Amino acid sequence: MSEPIKVIIADDHVLFRAGVKTAMSIHKDVKVIGEADNGMQLLSILKHVQPDVILLDIQMPIMDGIATLPEIKSNYPDIKVIMLTMHNDHSMITKLMELGANSYLTKNSDSEIIYQAIKTVFEQEFYFNQLTNKALIDGLRLKRQAEANLPVDAKLSDKEITVLRLICEEKSTKEIADEVELSPRTVEAIRDKLKVKTGAKSLAGLVMYAVKSGIIESRPVSN
Repeated sequence: MSEPIKVIIADDHVLFRAGVKTAMSIHKDVKVIGEADNGMQLLSILKHVQPDVILLDIQMPIMDGIATLPEIKSNYPDIKVIMLTMHNDHSMITKLMELGANSYLTKNSDSEIIYQAIKTVFEQEFYFNQLTNKALIDGLRLKRQAEANLPVDAKLSDKEITVLRLICEEKSTKEIADEVELSPRTVEAIRDKLKVKTGAKSLAGLVMYAVKSGIIESRPVSN
């Protein structure tokens, strides 16, 4: 039989740790090898003993799970971390997954779910559940909406690009009209068309589009 999965529980609630430890003791393929009250104590333990999986509470005194997670991932990248919390917070889940968390469970999860999460992150790196899936989908949806509002691949004519560059140089409508040899009214029409094409709501939005699409560089112009 292969070695059991080594687990450390970092949580400031002694009863919770005891409950998880008792629940895991019935499984021969999981072994709790250590406990910590806070992130600082956990990092101290990790200098001497490295588990395969850490159950890491978000809210702890002295050093919480949010501060501890990047330290673990930086120094011990192979250790899998399952975040534990009382709260179902989608923005927090997304943030923690970006920081390197391998799963996210609420502390009222059934012990069998905790066991499955430990096994799955050990074998497959991530354990997804309804919480993590919903948070990641919401995050992806928001990202896509933001990108949809500011497309980078709008097809602009040479004349439109010239006008956009001059807008970014804070030239007035009349100055732009004189430079491109068009009437001020035509310049205003091009500016309005640029807003429609790029999805920008304002001149600031047009400048953002120009920077993001590489039409102008995002650096101060030297005198």
